[in-house]
Amino acid sequence: MLARMTSAAIRGLLVALLVALPSLLLPVTATQSPEIVAFMALLAGGLIFAEYSSHSPSIVEFRDAPPLNRSRFVFAALCMILLSILAGHPFQPTGFSALVHKLAFTVGDALDFAYSPVQLTRLMMPSDVPQYTVDLVRAAAGLAHLISLLCVAYFAIVIRLLNWPLSSGAFNVWVNLPLFDPTTGGDVVTRLQRDAKLHIIAGVLLPFLLPALIQMGASVFDPALLGNPQLLIWCVTGWAMIPASMITRGMARLRVADLIEQKRRSFDHDKNLQAV
Repeated sequence: MLARMTSAAIRGLLVALLVALPSLLLPVTATQSPEIVAFMALLAGGLIFAEYSSHSPSIVEFRDAPPLNRSRFVFAALCMILLSILAGHPFQPTGFSALVHKLAFTVGDALDFAYSPVQLTRLMMPSDVPQYTVDLVRAAAGLAHLISLLCVAYFAIVIRLLNWPLSSGAFNVWVNLPLFDPTTGGDVVTRLQRDAKLHIIAGVLLPFLLPALIQMGASVFDPALLGNPQLLIWCVTGWAMIPASMITRGMARLRVADLIEQKRRSFDHDKNLQAV
């Protein structure tokens, strides 16, 4: 009981720090609305604490199947840290921020090719925005997109080489998929595979669709607001890491479906041997 509560408190604290990270890393002159940030950090941390301190999961999937959630958290934190350093460089330049600035602009330029998500992100910016802001958005998008690709590649390696999730012990499908109802909608394996493919397709398409949707809805959200460092960090991190999270979630569901199918084949094989 004590170990579970301690683990839940640590997780909640880490999530709260992740939410407050841009405000903590950016210079004071580049931050806005600290009260809202503090409230959101406490809310997110409280929700995670409540989820992990309970015996049964309610919302968070794969909570007992590391390192899926941990890897997504680490890569999201890495993305926010690097983007915070990049956005804060014009206000408080240092040697390390100059290195991150150079790396981000190099990656952004390399990934800014025809029909790439980074190019679409750059093209959604209004023509009256200063050129440095456009270049900064492109650099941030390129760096975040690279980190999202590394996140997906890492989890693919974990599945292929580390035999996830069996490497962590027994895997309970229904505990790790609390939002999945096995009693509705036909065969479990077919539904898991269908949901997984939908998640992967959506994760692949979102980086391309979001810039177009923002450009079409410019009256609701002005892309020029990305000149604000905090907004830039949150929007670009969400643009890159939410699709990556959806892809890894789809990969995880495909893996679970494969394990269930293997278990069925093994059971049928044993049943046939017993019949003989």
